[in-house]
Amino acid sequence: MRARRSRAVSLLVTSVVLTGFLLPGAVAQDEVPAPAPGTDVQAPAVVDLAQIPAEPPVQPAKPAARELFGADCDTEISGSQVVAFCHNAYPQTDLVRLHVECDRWWDVDGDGAAVAVGPAGRVELSGRCWKEVRSAWVSHQRQ
Repeated sequence: MRARRSRAVSLLVTSVVLTGFLLPGAVAQDEVPAPAPGTDVQAPAVVDLAQIPAEPPVQPAKPAARELFGADCDTEISGSQVVAFCHNAYPQTDLVRLHVECDRWWDVDGDGAAVAVGPAGRVELSGRCWKEVRSAWVSHQRQ
């Protein structure tokens, strides 16, 4: 296959143009004069030891760890009956209360009385609706 003259000319023109773009950058890098040896010697850095602190700066005090509190409660809904089993694994007494929300508009929602659960204590709370239960939860209060 024989190359056409126009293809050869376009390759030649492209290489000349690219060389024209690259040449000024190469010349600009060479214009920076190198310092003469021994004329530009700088003195070594001097460190004043009095300015360096002997100890690291004082760190702010960490906030107190959050106190663990609250009985662990499991709630079971079976039809219209609700039962919550609570166990307090912490050293403070927890007042737990069962809340039952009924599904029907005419059915009365129930909030049970607060029951104290001492350290390592267990308690069973129960409530009910006349028909279906929409939701049930246990609230916690410090004594």
